[in-house]
Amino acid sequence: MPNLKDLKNRIGSVKNTRKITKAMQMVAAAKLRRAQDAAEAARPYAERFNAVLGGLAASVGGSDTAPRLLAGSGAEKVHLLVVMTAERGLCGGFNSSIVKLARAHIETLRAQGKTIKIMTVGKKGREQMRRDYGQYFIGHVDLSDVKRVGYVNAQDITRDVLARFDGNEFDVATLFYSTFQSVIAQTPTAQQIIPAKFAPVAEGTASLFDYEPDEEAILADLLPRGVATQVFAALLENAASEQGARMSAMDNATRNAGDMIERLTIIYNRSRQAAITKELIEIISGAEAL
Repeated sequence: MPNLKDLKNRIGSVKNTRKITKAMQMVAAAKLRRAQDAAEAARPYAERFNAVLGGLAASVGGSDTAPRLLAGSGAEKVHLLVVMTAERGLCGGFNSSIVKLARAHIETLRAQGKTIKIMTVGKKGREQMRRDYGQYFIGHVDLSDVKRVGYVNAQDITRDVLARFDGNEFDVATLFYSTFQSVIAQTPTAQQIIPAKFAPVAEGTASLFDYEPDEEAILADLLPRGVATQVFAALLENAASEQGARMSAMDNATRNAGDMIERLTIIYNRSRQAAITKELIEIISGAEAL
């Protein structure tokens, strides 16, 4: 059994750890409010924008003049996976859940004989995937110096992806990120962004509007913006999910530290009482011997 000094030092160490986890929980809670507001504010715009693009895409249909971002390259041989995770840890299973979804997708593609390329956003996902899939890495985006993600960050990522698509480096691009539901629930999500996919449009809806210029010209201009919008929405969802996961993880860590302090305090008190009892017995035995 540890001596009293060791137990006291350990209790002090756990108390200091609890202070740190409590402080991190409070910081995450403050950041979560802003990140959640940003993610929720972006959802209506992204949904409406995608609905407009979906209507245009339905009008174009399988036209030979459809933009390449909509029609695709004509093949599905090479797949680009854009895996978005956090730059920092201590956020529970947030990073691991996204990587797990990406791994499952990679294994499915490998079983189908597809060629895989991976671009990572955030170093935690890159660290987890490097050992098994390092040979597929073609790019990395470091956001460690970014205090709050903005549309400009999404534009930088989008320009890189679109340049690779224009250079015929891949046929299909898929985003992997976490959709924010609540502090205790974040859903790993895979979203194909190239070729563009949209929710089905109600029959007859696409024909309610006349476009000037034609649908193909409008789509050619809007589709790159649509990709940037999807990337930006994914970054915002990830930011909110990260802070929610960190807040929950630090809350659990604080509670666990409190439970450990209680257990160690009981052990300390029992050991101290045993030591005092032993000393009293020795004193009494010595007095009786005299």
